[in-house]
Amino acid sequence: MNRDQRLYDLVQILRDGKLHTAAELAEAMDVSTRTIWRDMAMMAATGIPVEGERGLGYILRAPLVLPATALTPDEAAVLGEALRAIAGDEDHPRHRAAKSLLYKVATLLPQAGLGEV
Repeated sequence: MNRDQRLYDLVQILRDGKLHTAAELAEAMDVSTRTIWRDMAMMAATGIPVEGERGLGYILRAPLVLPATALTPDEAAVLGEALRAIAGDEDHPRHRAAKSLLYKVATLLPQAGLGEV
């Protein structure tokens, strides 16, 4: 897992509002606690409202709302596959809706890599 994906996943874990130890986060991310310490310091330096200290744990002090369009590569692939399957089945009752939605997603989220619709 690359660092960007790990940071995204860490934020998702911390969004529950609970205190999480570095050891717990390290186990969830399959990295060392030292890596978690560095990740938390970097997130705090970039403005993410994460607070904590060694021995106690980390918590988000303010709600963090991520844009709904922030899809992981796997999520974008699943969305594209599902929409293409329904859009390609002219007998499906939502064929036209899926085709339209696939076009919208590809237009609004070119980074999702849905390509030609």
